[in-house]
Amino acid sequence: MSVPSSPSPAHDDAPASSTPSAAPSATPSATPSAPSAPASPLVAAAESIENLTALDPIVRAVRPLADALVADPTRRDLLRGTWLGHAVHPILTDMPIGFWTSALVLDLAGGRGARKPAQRLIGLGVLAAVPTAVTGWAEWSGTGQREQRVGVVHAVSNVVALGLFTASWRARRAERHLTGKVLGLAASSALGVGGFLGGHLVSARKVSSRHPDFQH
Repeated sequence: MSVPSSPSPAHDDAPASSTPSAAPSATPSATPSAPSAPASPLVAAAESIENLTALDPIVRAVRPLADALVADPTRRDLLRGTWLGHAVHPILTDMPIGFWTSALVLDLAGGRGARKPAQRLIGLGVLAAVPTAVTGWAEWSGTGQREQRVGVVHAVSNVVALGLFTASWRARRAERHLTGKVLGLAASSALGVGGFLGGHLVSARKVSSRHPDFQH
């Protein structure tokens, strides 16, 4: 009687071993992270102002004045735009910016005949800047320390712009139109800085009053 040979271990029909083989461990796939935005010097500048503790003494000095501005509930609701449903300050900023930008366009492209209209627009912008600033301080009083630091620099930039535009109007009134144009250009630069920081507060940090019905 012949003895059956042992099955070859390499045979395709060989029975599976009773000891289960270890399955390859599945490596959990890492959740893809959102692509990082490219570095921006403007973002870095805004963040550095937010973290600039050297501004805190100015913030502490101004805060009591801003708090007094909104101490009366009726005045606070008026200046913060509760009656409107949202902050009134961003709307008012369009007025001086619009007047001054229009004057700048006339300075650059209007010729001699545009001198008087440009002067009037500069003056209207100066007048419109007053209620705009008041409502801005009303908004500032309700923000946190980080936002108040940025708000102080925003306000200083706008005050510089207002001072230069006022000087520009006075120069034009004295028939020194070239000086008025130069001062207007310088004022526009300061206004741009203030506008950038104001946009940062509203768009990036969501600083804006709103009616209680819109809080949720």
